[in-house]
Amino acid sequence: MENRTIEPKRDPMGRAIADYHSTGKAAKLRVLSSMFYEDEIPVSTLFRTFGEMPPLEQRMMELSRGRVLDVGAGSGCHSLVLMERGLGVKAIDISELSVQVMRERGVDAALVNFFDETFVEKFDTVLMAMNGIGIVGKVERLPEFFRCAKRLLAPGGQLLLDSSDLRYLFEEEDGSFTVNLAAGYYGEVDFELRYKGVKGASFDWLYIDFETLSLYANEAGFNCERCADGEHYDYLARLTVK
Repeated sequence: MENRTIEPKRDPMGRAIADYHSTGKAAKLRVLSSMFYEDEIPVSTLFRTFGEMPPLEQRMMELSRGRVLDVGAGSGCHSLVLMERGLGVKAIDISELSVQVMRERGVDAALVNFFDETFVEKFDTVLMAMNGIGIVGKVERLPEFFRCAKRLLAPGGQLLLDSSDLRYLFEEEDGSFTVNLAAGYYGEVDFELRYKGVKGASFDWLYIDFETLSLYANEAGFNCERCADGEHYDYLARLTVK
């Protein structure tokens, strides 16, 4: 998997985060996909406090321990909560603009791609909030993802992630599901972000059901525990090396 980062001129989310950080407001951050109608990310939610986080995220904060790696940290809202709790945190993101904002907010942030093999620090908790495992993009890339997680986890460390099972999108009125198996895994989604005049490149994003996650985790030598369920087909998982 390529170890890319995003330069400012192709970074809609980073630009939105930078605007909100500097002015307290931002324009519409648009989300486009071939699978869904156009949507919008309220930029203010990327700066939420612990009290504004949904229960699953709050639980992730409570389960985090030791030295924490906050993957795809964005504005650094999760890092800041963990720092307030006295934990040592390293935040990484592929967005130059986001990393700059996090540093200005007092977060130890680095422009690093999770899949970069040269990134070899060790952490007690690897945190992937807001469906952070989405960076895998395709189910077929999960083995590489777990190899990278093993590289970054200290002995006895844990990987915390939340995701959603998108099968509800294919549910019929009688409760049955009509998933086209020939089209690949149903949780693989393509997205494109736009903000003001900034248009980002299309990217793959993965939403994974717990059973499929557990299968790949087990094959990679991880235990997979379902810690909590959200209100809409989402869940929190804790993974540890066997």
